[in-house]
Amino acid sequence: MAKAAAAPAAISDFEAQRLANIAERNALLKQLNLQSKAQAIVGNTQRRSYSQETTGHDDTSNKKRGSAKGGQQQPTAKRIKRERLDFSGPRRMSSRLAGIQAGSDKAEEADKALLAATAAKEEQERIQRLRRQEDIDFEGSLVLGTDVLLKGDKGKYERTFDFDNGDDGNVDGDVKALRQRMNKLALWDAFEPARLKVVPERIYAMQMHPTEPHTRTISAMHMHPSKPETLYTASYDSSIRATDLHKSLAVEIYGPADPSQDEPLSGVDMADTDVNVVYFTTLSGSLGIYDTRTPANTATTYQLSDKKIGGFSLNPMAPHYLATASLDRTMKLWDLRKIMTVVDNDSDDNNYSLPTLVGEHESRLSVSHAAFNAAGQVATSSYDDTIKIHSFGVTTTTINQAKKIPPRPPRPHEAGPMTTWPAGRTIDEDMMKPEVVIRHNNQTGRWVTILRPQWQRHPTDGIQKFAIGNMNRFVDVYAADGSQLAQLGDDEGRITAVPAVAVWHERKEWVAGGNASGKVCLWM
Repeated sequence: MAKAAAAPAAISDFEAQRLANIAERNALLKQLNLQSKAQAIVGNTQRRSYSQETTGHDDTSNKKRGSAKGGQQQPTAKRIKRERLDFSGPRRMSSRLAGIQAGSDKAEEADKALLAATAAKEEQERIQRLRRQEDIDFEGSLVLGTDVLLKGDKGKYERTFDFDNGDDGNVDGDVKALRQRMNKLALWDAFEPARLKVVPERIYAMQMHPTEPHTRTISAMHMHPSKPETLYTASYDSSIRATDLHKSLAVEIYGPADPSQDEPLSGVDMADTDVNVVYFTTLSGSLGIYDTRTPANTATTYQLSDKKIGGFSLNPMAPHYLATASLDRTMKLWDLRKIMTVVDNDSDDNNYSLPTLVGEHESRLSVSHAAFNAAGQVATSSYDDTIKIHSFGVTTTTINQAKKIPPRPPRPHEAGPMTTWPAGRTIDEDMMKPEVVIRHNNQTGRWVTILRPQWQRHPTDGIQKFAIGNMNRFVDVYAADGSQLAQLGDDEGRITAVPAVAVWHERKEWVAGGNASGKVCLWM
């Protein structure tokens, strides 16, 4: 015992701190009323004698009173250490489960073996802790994760890598430049990360699709319902590409035979019943029809206008009808089933072909877009600050009917929908007049994309509705009868640019709006 008492004067500061920690823990254990373990020792004289020799206890019957005094008198580190070993839960539990009677010779042998094993384990842990204090050099190590030993455990939002710490002076110049670029990456501020939800459940895999299939502006996009994995894009670089989102491969399916020919495309569309034929329009006023199974030089083109065609669409119910919107201030309806031969005496080529012009409607200023919905109605937007809806015989509830105003008499062409019209039928200007005219600010100017109405392609509720950007930083939603359904925006003022390009999800009531700075707003 004298040797043990002299040891604290020679131990290191680290060992003294360790013993003090042990003493503090065991003092706390004594305060937690370990009476059941103490009473097991009181009942056996031999066990009590052994305990007095090793721990210095001389009055176990007054254990409770001694504990109270212990709060005033600090026990020695070694005594507390031995008490912790004698009264450890696992030892007592193991003896009871093993059927060893307390106080027997077998119990004493087990206690001594446990003390020896515990002492050896603590000594090993002490040595390991001392070794961890030495310098550790991982230079040249290829083991993944060795830096964790140096950095230790980190909490939430605590970085485990710092750019300055990662530069040890021996880093290759290319690696250093790459680090600088990577550390400039910033969180996309278009959405709050916790608010951007793209799928309803867990994400198992992600992949970036190609971002630059064209060399110039992409003017229009289309996805065919039979090939939802393929995105068709038309561009000012005169080409149409089909991008396979599964394979991340963009293939040119159409382009002028002469690579030097500049023929910017303004729109692209396809009939739902034919996945092989694409229809496109150009800024020079022509319409192209191309079967992707044939060479590009076999595309058929028709000069529909002397000026730019800003937008067009096919009738989903009758894809042989198409509507075009032009800079010449007209919306025209064409029938592709009957191709007419036109004689032009002012041209060297006197004869040229055109689809049948069913009818046209002229606006005060240029017409930006003409969009068919799933029922066969056409919505147009114009720089005369109007949105017009042409029904062409489709039965819908109009604004006049909603206001209890008697509707106008039916027109001759309203005897049936467009799907029942014979090939080559034409209608006059009066029959082309719109059923609904909506006042709407379409003055986009130079820096805002032209406002175009976009219908929901397959509304599950059966209500035809379209979305169009609003110059006051909203997206307006209208029904086919002209009644406004919503004005989507943000009351907190987080939309700082006009969401000019608005589009519906095909079936869900989700609306997205894109602005001139390349950012997207999503309402869902």
